[in-house]
Amino acid sequence: MAVTLRSSNLDRLTAEDFDVLIVGGGINGAVAAASLAGRGVRVALIEGGDFASGVSSSSSNLAWGGIKYLESHEYLLVNKLCQSRNRLMRAYPSTVKEIRFFTTIARGFRFWPIVVYLGSVVYWLMGRCATQAPRYVSARMLEASEPVIDTSDAAGGLEYSDCYLYDNDARFVFNFIRKSLDHGCIAVNYVQSTGARHTGQGWVTQARDVISGERLSIRSRVLVNACGPHVDSHNRLTGQHTHYRHVFSKGVHLVVDKVTDNRRVLTFFASDGRLFFLIPMGPRTCIGTTDTQVDTPEVAVSDADRDFILANANALLDLDPPLTRASIIAERVGVRPLAIRGGEGAGKEEIADWVELSRRHVIEVDEARSHLSIFGGKLTDCLNVGDEVAQWVRQLGVAIPQYSNTWYGEPGAAVREEFMLQARLMQLDALTDPSSSEPLSQRFWRRYDQSAFGLLECIRQDPGSAQLLIENAEYTRCEMELAAQREMIVRLEDFMRRRSKIELVVRREDIAAAPGLREVCDILFGEAAELRWREYVDGATPAPGRSTDAALADDCSAEPVTST
Repeated sequence: MAVTLRSSNLDRLTAEDFDVLIVGGGINGAVAAASLAGRGVRVALIEGGDFASGVSSSSSNLAWGGIKYLESHEYLLVNKLCQSRNRLMRAYPSTVKEIRFFTTIARGFRFWPIVVYLGSVVYWLMGRCATQAPRYVSARMLEASEPVIDTSDAAGGLEYSDCYLYDNDARFVFNFIRKSLDHGCIAVNYVQSTGARHTGQGWVTQARDVISGERLSIRSRVLVNACGPHVDSHNRLTGQHTHYRHVFSKGVHLVVDKVTDNRRVLTFFASDGRLFFLIPMGPRTCIGTTDTQVDTPEVAVSDADRDFILANANALLDLDPPLTRASIIAERVGVRPLAIRGGEGAGKEEIADWVELSRRHVIEVDEARSHLSIFGGKLTDCLNVGDEVAQWVRQLGVAIPQYSNTWYGEPGAAVREEFMLQARLMQLDALTDPSSSEPLSQRFWRRYDQSAFGLLECIRQDPGSAQLLIENAEYTRCEMELAAQREMIVRLEDFMRRRSKIELVVRREDIAAAPGLREVCDILFGEAAELRWREYVDGATPAPGRSTDAALADDCSAEPVTST
């Protein structure tokens, strides 16, 4: 069997001793790994499914300061999130982009439109005026600016700015994993923690390779539980008792054909009073979200979820024909793990106001056992999580050789300008598919930064490597070759749903029927291409609405799932 990045890292997991082992490869685990590895710490990370296969691939793709928390008077949280958003904008200018939010206020809403507008001004000021200023919009101006909005019941609205991810959340998370690998982290997907014990010298974590069934034993001084919604279950495995725990809110988004050519987020208040978005996604629109309290992190999209989103969209928009279930191209579902104080015996009835629970993160530390549990959190605040983990690891006695090193962000402007110069000289953008929403050079840089120089070299040697293998997918042959080498693709869904957003913008049945799909499998899997192609076409991978974690729970029978 050929040596791959994954197989090599699997061998190193058991052959080496680590300063820190991180369990969970969602956003919290990814930034923890990037922060520690980028500062010179010997760190390993295991993820029971694919990287970002749970909560971190089911977000709204927004990096925003939490304007809704002004209503619950959480001004310190909003202030912190605005600073975090601005930090992401500066660090990832090609990925975290400002976008205008166009908000409609219905008659009879709990606040007058002018009050909502004044709240947006406060929000802008708390964001240090880093974005365009908000503006009040009358009901007449709403219709003129965005004809798709049904203004028959509109009292007015406003336009303000926040940020969103140009590609998708899972790709953003994986780029932290990739950066941690570049700095020496030993990260492996589809490796499931089955428990850990603390010894006098540190932690010994037992794990299982989900693909081969091989049992592993991993040694580390510090153990970080970054299992997202499964933090509590993994703490039970390791005997950790914490002051915090999670409760869960199910969020569902539906992806449909683009409802407007205006590139901005349409924002409403749904029938239950919660914020409701229509978010641009290339040739599609992502609509949601729901907010339903659930008891378990394993969730699926129900007909009630679909009908709630479609009914609100049809009520708020002037669509002809209206959206139906047949309009749905893809679905996203996940839980928001919300951190609250209280032991495991606490129940729903103890939560005074469910909808006001925030996404703030909490890192609870057992200093005696060198154990960290990361509760809650959201993408916007991810860099703070990475910094705080490094602070705690140092406080636990682990030497951090390059503590002041900058561990995140795109390469500097000079590197980007050199890439763009080379792209112009070889006329790369002339190869861009006419239906694409952006030039090939910008797309390459945003997804791969410095690694994109290798894509230029591939295209110089073979212009055919810029070919699209799946129609409307906006992913070239050379990108798939790069993914096969550097991105630890185990199943076709890993690429289609997480390293790329193909499954979010192209119907799954269209992907399965694409003439180029077999070639994609040849590139990604080599000798295993036929198996992975058949697995995908036959629907053996988890269907939309069912997380990879849930499928792995079936695969591992009685063993607990501990991935994010």
